[in-house]
Amino acid sequence: MIEIQSVKTHDLRFPLEQGAGVDAVHGNPVYSYAVTELTTNTNLRGFGGTFTLGAGNDVVCQLAQELAQPLIGQEIESLMANWGACSRSIADHHQYRWIGPHKGAVHLALASITNACFDLWAKARHVPLWRLLLDLTPRRILALLDLSYVEDVLDESAALSLLEHAYTTRDQRTHILEEGYRAYDTSVGWFNYSDEHIVANARKAVEHGFNAMKLKVGSKDVERDLRRVHLVREAVGENCTIMVDANQQWRWPVAMHACRELAKLNVYWIEEPTHPDDVLGHQRLAQAVNPVRIAVGEHIANRVLFKNFMLAGAARIIQVDALRVAGISEFITVSLLAKHFNLTVIPHVGDVGQLHQHMVLFNHIALDLPNAFLECIPHLREQFIYPARIENGRYLTPDTPGASFDLRSLTPITGTSAT
Repeated sequence: MIEIQSVKTHDLRFPLEQGAGVDAVHGNPVYSYAVTELTTNTNLRGFGGTFTLGAGNDVVCQLAQELAQPLIGQEIESLMANWGACSRSIADHHQYRWIGPHKGAVHLALASITNACFDLWAKARHVPLWRLLLDLTPRRILALLDLSYVEDVLDESAALSLLEHAYTTRDQRTHILEEGYRAYDTSVGWFNYSDEHIVANARKAVEHGFNAMKLKVGSKDVERDLRRVHLVREAVGENCTIMVDANQQWRWPVAMHACRELAKLNVYWIEEPTHPDDVLGHQRLAQAVNPVRIAVGEHIANRVLFKNFMLAGAARIIQVDALRVAGISEFITVSLLAKHFNLTVIPHVGDVGQLHQHMVLFNHIALDLPNAFLECIPHLREQFIYPARIENGRYLTPDTPGASFDLRSLTPITGTSAT
């Protein structure tokens, strides 16, 4: 029996090379992880994280340390047998809930805790996370989920029906494990890169096997954005998929004007065109630019807001991030909602794809969601003991036990522990 004996948190921050990671809103990012470490009565340790841009990372660590206290003394198999109820209990802490609820630093802390639990569980079973999840029956998957506040759309019966229906055909989709999962390159077009830099990056990406890439937009001068899309298109040709990402920069009426102009340029999606809580604003944009897709999720914190986006027809690409919502379990809940609405899940990646390389395999095989592609941001690759492997523009299937979140350096800026 593997029992959790203590919880430690680690505030890890990694400055980037000049210009890397910059978008239209976030001008000086320091890629950072608030890491939860679960120690056990064995040599196994579970690691999970959430992602920030530096300042406030210590706050998330402090919250994770406090919220994780109920895990101490728990046996991992018993804990995960009813994780949905446990995660709901942690999320509804009688005091910390007030400074959420289910959003902000509190929810980021829950993501870090949840992901550590799943990592430890997979290590305890000596399998990669994707294999652990695929080995679960539909009812065991259901027990991982908290469906509160989404039962009007997806109750337990509906969720189980989706899981069971996909279970009968999953063998038709397991070939993805051999083929690898298609990747797209975001590091091509950071906001502060010069025109010459993005063109060179786009050509280099194609040379490395990528046939999809993303460009940061959201300039004060929309013409700059349009020019840069043209430059990338000229560099990579018509057969390459190009997406654009405004990182919530545009207010009305600029948002409508910019989206309409970008829609003329054959972009695959327009990501976060305005404030991430503005469901009806995204609905109007989606109607205006159809058939170009609106993509959201990087800053959508919970399943309830995702539910409302889907009900409103406000987005066609769901970019749920297991480091933003309450970890792997809420990621699965949002993915099931997307399946119910016949939408595509293409996760936002704040972790070099480390965790999400497992989740897209699960989504495609176990939920029968579309085989799309997964974001690649390579800047922290060297920080991981088992970094995601990408060859010829595809993620190779991970084979190491756990969720691939073991970091080379866990010398914290701040760290606390409790037993």
